Formats: sequence, C-alpha cells, structure tokens
Amino acid sequence: MPMLERGSHALHYRVDGGQGPWLTFCNSLGTDLHMWDAQVAALSTRFRVLRYDRRGHGKSSASPPPYALADLGDDVLALLDALDIERTHYCGLSIGGLVAQWLAIHSPQRLDRMAVCATASRIGSEESWSLRIAAVKAQGLAPLREATAERWFGADFRRRATDQVEAILDSFVATTVPGYVGCCAALAGADLRAAAGSIQVPLLAIAGDEDPVCPPADLRAIADACGGQLRTLPGRHLVNVESADAFNKVLLDFLE
Repeated sequence: MPMLERGSHALHYRVDGGQGPWLTFCNSLGTDLHMWDAQVAALSTRFRVLRYDRRGHGKSSASPPPYALADLGDDVLALLDALDIERTHYCGLSIGGLVAQWLAIHSPQRLDRMAVCATASRIGSEESWSLRIAAVKAQGLAPLREATAERWFGADFRRRATDQVEAILDSFVATTVPGYVGCCAALAGADLRAAAGSIQVPLLAIAGDEDPVCPPADLRAIADACGGQLRTLPGRHLVNVESADAFNKVLLDFLE
C-alpha cells in the first residue's frame, strides 16, 4: 500500500496505467480514492493516473485539525515531488476543485490542463461550516448519512445503483472525525473568488444540473472568470459517479 509520510500524517495514494501524460484526481469531502473508479477504468489506458486519499480520509492518517486550503495544496505538491511528476493534468471535485484552483493560482507550472467539478471558488459560509464542525464533533458522521445521500445522488440513481451508493456512503461514515472537521475548517476559510480571474491554466468546469451544493451557476462563474469551458451533465453533487460515461467523455475530449 503506497504511502507518503509527511511527518504529521501519511497520504495513501495509487497509480494506475503505465504510459501517457499524468492525470491526478482529487476527491470530494468525505470520500476516498475509489470515488474515481469509473474514471480510472476509462482513462488509465491513455494516462498515468494518480489518485490519493486526502489527509484523514480513506487510508490516509489525519494530522491535528484545523487545516487550511494551502495545507491540502501542499499535500498534492509533496506527492508530485515524491513521484517525480513535473507536470500533470488535474481533476478535482468539490473541495478537490478548490484545491485545483489553489494549485492553478500558486503553482501553475505544475499543471497542464485542469477540470474543476461540482465546486465553486467559495463553498458555503464560515457559519455553515462551523455548524457542521460542531455537529460532527458531537455526534460523528453517521447522522449525516441520509442527507449526504440526497445531496450527492438523485433519487433515481439511488434506486438503480444501490450497492454503489451504499459503498460510497460507507466510505463517508468511515472518514475520521479529525480529517473531516479539519477539511471543513479549510472550506470555512477558503475564498478564491477574487483570485479566480488570474488562473491561466486551461480550464474545464463540469456541473451537475441538479447539484444542490455547487449549482451550475457556481461553475459558470469560475469558467467566466478565467476564460474556461463549462459543461453541465445530469446529476447531483457526485456527478462523476452519477453520469460516469458522459463525464469520462467530456473529460477525455478536453484533455486530448
């Protein structure tokens, strides 16, 4: 099990595919690297795919919270350095899309093309994340399972893909409390709206047409700010899972 030791925590990562340009995937809050299984199956014949568990998620250990967005961006740069990856395409969803924007602003020389999915330059508010942190510290993640399912997937998909949905929700509930609340703190403090216009990395924004967390208008704002492209697909927040085939085609067309 490949792990990168970072002192305060260790990052679990995985590489698939043996040739082609690098493509790095960055997860949403409360998921592990398996949220990208459908993308890896479709794209690893054309790219060397790097994915990893964010600190405190999946098989990665948690450093003491709170975290800042820069901490999460530094984890990515440390992984790229450790694997001798000079440049990579990058695809991030939700908080992963915020990390992608942070990298494009602070380390654009490491990115070729980037896809930001179901995200925004500012997600939620400091107050909303503070309330989430307090609730999770008091009760853990299990009470959030049902509401998370409704935010992440449409009702029809939940009926059609019960096993897949339940596996992702199991991963959500298994996320460590320190890792989850640490990332909530990063979201509470992350506001890249003023800097998004400085992004010069070629950008594709992908929205779920019924996403209640980051609606298409949030993705349009990012694309408009930096001259990027916008594509809207059927689905809610985890649009890469709910519309996997369409997502893979849109992403591949953009990267190639």
